[in-house]
Amino acid sequence: MSDIEKVHCLIIGSGPAGYTAAIYASRANLKPVLYQGLQPGGQLTITTEVENYPGYPNGIMGPQMMVDFEQQAQRMGADIRWGLATKVDFSERPYKVQIDEEKWIAADAVIIATGASAKWLGIESEQRLNGHGVSACAVCDGFFFKNQEVAIVGAGDTACEEALYLSKLCSNVHMLIRKGEMRASKVMQDRVLKTPNIKVYWNSETAEVMGEHKVDSLRIRNTKTNEETIVPIKAFFVAIGHEPNSGLFKGLIDMDDQGYIMTKPGTSKTNMEGVFACGDVQDKNYRQAVTAAGSGCMAALDAERYLGTLE
Repeated sequence: MSDIEKVHCLIIGSGPAGYTAAIYASRANLKPVLYQGLQPGGQLTITTEVENYPGYPNGIMGPQMMVDFEQQAQRMGADIRWGLATKVDFSERPYKVQIDEEKWIAADAVIIATGASAKWLGIESEQRLNGHGVSACAVCDGFFFKNQEVAIVGAGDTACEEALYLSKLCSNVHMLIRKGEMRASKVMQDRVLKTPNIKVYWNSETAEVMGEHKVDSLRIRNTKTNEETIVPIKAFFVAIGHEPNSGLFKGLIDMDDQGYIMTKPGTSKTNMEGVFACGDVQDKNYRQAVTAAGSGCMAALDAERYLGTLE
C-alpha cells in the first residue's frame, strides 16, 4: 500500500445519488473524487424515457439524464473517474478503498452510492427487449402503457404493489406466480385478488417474451401441466426483487437481512463515523431517481459537517 492517493471526500457510485453528492460536495469545496463503477449512471442507463423527474417537462431519456448529472458535477469541479471499488479497509482512518484491484485511495470521508440491481429472470428475450416493453420498474414505466394489456411476474409485496399500480393505468394486468401461493402479505394478496382487471396465473412461469423490436405477447408455461398459453401484451414487468450492491462492505457496515445498508433515521450516516450511504443501496422502499438524488444531497451535507469537525 505504499502508493496511496489521499483525497478529502470519496464517492463510490454514479447514479443520481452519487452525482448529486458530487455536486453538493464540490460546491462545499470538499474536492470530491467520484468513481463511476461498472455501470456509469446506474440503473437509469437501462431505462428509456423518464417522465417523472421534476424539471424535464417533456421527459428525458434515462442515459441522457445521467450525462446531464455527470456534466453538472464536473462543472462544479468534481473529479469523476472510471473505475470500480474492489476492496475496502475501514480498520483505521483515513479509510482506504482499492480501485480496480490495484490503486489505493485514502479518504477522510466516504460516500457509498453503489445502488441496487434489479433481479432478472435470466431469459434471452427479457434482455433483448429490455427498454422496449420489458422493465423492472412499473412506477417508472407503467404510464407509457396506459389502457393497454401488460404482464407482471413476481409474488412478493413489491410485485403486488406494482400490479395494483398498473391496474389503475392499464386495461388488464396478467400476473404470473411461479407457485400455487404468493409470498406477499395477506392484505396485499387480498387487494390483488379483489381487483377485477388483475388476472392471476398460478403455477406459471415465463417461457418467452415475444416481439421483434418491442413486446407484443407473452408465452406462459404452467409448471404443473407444461401447458403453454400465449397472451397478447404490450409490456412485461419483472418484480422479483432488487439486490443492493453492498457486498463490498459486508461485515464492516450494518445492513438489514437483505443487504441494504442501514442509515441512522433522517440522515445518511452509517454505523461507521465518516462513512455515509445514499440512494438505492440503502433505500428499499422508494427506489426513485428523485429520492436517490435527495439522499445524495443529504450524504454530501452530512459529510461536509463531519469533515468540519476534523479541522
